[in-house]
Amino acid sequence: VQLVESGGGLVQPGGSLRLSCAASGFTFRNYPMMWYRQVSENEPEWVATIASVGGYTNYADSVKGRFIISRDNVQSTVDLQMNSLKFEDTAVYYCKTHLPSADGPKHYWGQGTHVTVSS
Repeated sequence: VQLVESGGGLVQPGGSLRLSCAASGFTFRNYPMMWYRQVSENEPEWVATIASVGGYTNYADSVKGRFIISRDNVQSTVDLQMNSLKFEDTAVYYCKTHLPSADGPKHYWGQGTHVTVSS
């Protein structure tokens, strides 16, 4: 399983950024995908989830109405469109999924992409 994020960078407050995560090594269309973010050594914070099918999405209150998660089951990618960015959105953003295994769900993370919101 490999998850590779891209699209991070420096953006001014109020600006927009689109993150992308390319997935491989598993049947992408069968599993939900998530975005998390982490500030320094804090625990990763869940940001958004998109179901495998049906377009069901869910967002953390802190990003609801500003971020949009989407997926392309043909390209095996999941994107996070981030609008109206705030200083507090600065973090390393990670793509994540979990797959079943004999020992219970196994969690997979990407390497992360840095987002800095600064004037």
